[in-house]
Amino acid sequence: MADQPPPHRERHRFRALPAGIWVLGFVSMFMDISSEMIHALLPVYLVGVLGTSTLVVGIIEGIAEATASITKIFSGALSDYLGRRKMLAAIGYGLAAVTKPVFPLATSVGWLVAARFVDRVGKGIRGAPRDALVADLSPPALRGASFGLRQSLDTIGAFLGPLLAILLMWATADDFKAVFWVAVLPAFLATGLILVGVREPHGTIRSKPLRSPLSRTELANLGRDYWLVVLVACLFTLARFSEAFLILRAQSVGLALALVPGVLVVMNLVYAAVAAPIGLLSDRIGRVWLLAIGFLTLVAADLFLGFASGIPAVAVGVALWGLHMGLTQGLLAALVADTAPANLRGTAFGMFNLTTGLVLLAASIVAGVLWDRFGPQATFLAGAAFTLLALIGLWPVRKHFPRGNSR
Repeated sequence: MADQPPPHRERHRFRALPAGIWVLGFVSMFMDISSEMIHALLPVYLVGVLGTSTLVVGIIEGIAEATASITKIFSGALSDYLGRRKMLAAIGYGLAAVTKPVFPLATSVGWLVAARFVDRVGKGIRGAPRDALVADLSPPALRGASFGLRQSLDTIGAFLGPLLAILLMWATADDFKAVFWVAVLPAFLATGLILVGVREPHGTIRSKPLRSPLSRTELANLGRDYWLVVLVACLFTLARFSEAFLILRAQSVGLALALVPGVLVVMNLVYAAVAAPIGLLSDRIGRVWLLAIGFLTLVAADLFLGFASGIPAVAVGVALWGLHMGLTQGLLAALVADTAPANLRGTAFGMFNLTTGLVLLAASIVAGVLWDRFGPQATFLAGAAFTLLALIGLWPVRKHFPRGNSR
């Protein structure tokens, strides 16, 4: 233990992060608070108030998420082409903000579908340029800490949003529109923050302008190590299906409907607590071993959830699921930044998000089929098997992944 730095040195490393990293983290947090306040209630609002079917809800969500995934690759490439990441990220956050008043004002499903579609376009536009901007702003020795901090603050928003929605629904006697109006405020605060609080670094990507970031030549220039990161991430994502199955598992063992949002609160609370310290630690000892621990943690989560017979076991499984997210998501983003050329980072993050997003969709479909035919245990045991496959895939390529750059 003598080689471990004291806690005040670790805190000093977080204070050493550029101000722009902190601002981008708070931008993500406020936008997530706004989005999750609405999204936690929207399915119930569509079915219970507007009278739509669950099939329509599924179609809306499927189209929305597919739109976001497809948009990410083009926005990332465009940020490399223009050499302007902040502008695209701000446009994405701005689009999401202007859709928020539509939710309390809408009188038909059509308006809500349009708002949800534009909101996801905004998410797709901002995602890859924002992650590339984090990589541009962060010192190489603190890259893991930078991505961990942004992910941690983003996840704080992800559990505060549903929590606020629950409290406001109680305080307003289930007034959906009042809650939707409150959600407007943090969205515009996030947009204002990125406009005034983030300054794009000069000379990071403009020295090598790209005319065709999505050409075969430029995609090949991303390099072998980058594509190995994508391959491992895709194998891992086969096991990391939608968190909706955590909610279904909690319901299957008797959790009251009113407490169901608490599943995401617990998961994201653990996720937020872990992501930043793990990112910082990865700068010191390397990312691959921590990633492997994250894979094993998901195996443990799947086993708890698969064999759970009551709420306590499900709660442990959900907490472990949040722990694995904190151990993996920021590290995978940092590995993309480590392995991609600086002038192709937007394209790299866009391609990474597109491929893992499509795999996540496939994984969720497989999980649903297994659940319907064989029950929840089969779904989570299959998740454990896919995770072990990803861990096996990580081992032979580990030497190609960069170690931490703390010195």
